[in-house]
Amino acid sequence: MKLTWFGHSAFRIDLAGTSLLIDPFFTGNPAFEGDIAEASRGISHIVITHGHGDHIGDSLTLAEATGATVVTNYDLCMYLAAKGLTSYEPMNTGGTVDCGAFSVSLVRADHSAGLVEAGVGFPLGNANGAIIKAAGEKTLWHMGDTDIFPGMELISEIHGVDICICPIGDRFTMGGKVAALAMTRFVKPEIAIPCHYGSFPLVDAGPEAFLAGLSGSSVKAMVPRKGEALSL
Repeated sequence: MKLTWFGHSAFRIDLAGTSLLIDPFFTGNPAFEGDIAEASRGISHIVITHGHGDHIGDSLTLAEATGATVVTNYDLCMYLAAKGLTSYEPMNTGGTVDCGAFSVSLVRADHSAGLVEAGVGFPLGNANGAIIKAAGEKTLWHMGDTDIFPGMELISEIHGVDICICPIGDRFTMGGKVAALAMTRFVKPEIAIPCHYGSFPLVDAGPEAFLAGLSGSSVKAMVPRKGEALSL
């Protein structure tokens, strides 16, 4: 498995035989420094954790350009279908979808999920985390946007999480210190990767508090450089 971070919560996952994007927020993402066409080259799927603009991102245009199938909660799928999306796998919290080379399970996240259009806000299902499993690979949990909650321990036990991508930016999600506690007390993955920071002025600029919180623990922190693939 190779993992590439594009800033904020946007990631590319390369697996044997396929590639996918998670929360592909490129356009308007001040932390994105790459080329959208290159970042999305060869993808088969797009996984969206929840219905906020900084996570839906470029999903519609990328799905049209690449033919990728969008995997997300039912409400968001139907919203995007009304906008022109033609290939999608609707699901909901607790469910699993077989995507061929890998599977996606949606799990709980403590966060809101919805958009505002023409000054009117409306919900788009629940916020989720996404568990990615592929034969012969480590199990990855992209938490989406969330606060800490004790059920993280059960989710990790059920799915056997090896790698956890967790938000650390504070204000809209848990901050670095709390995220580190979530990793050491509840999730206990082999590797923890921070995200949702260093993009907008309202969120934390760096991972220092997260790294300090993991210091001395059994959880290995890995801070990727934007645009560079990590082999996991």
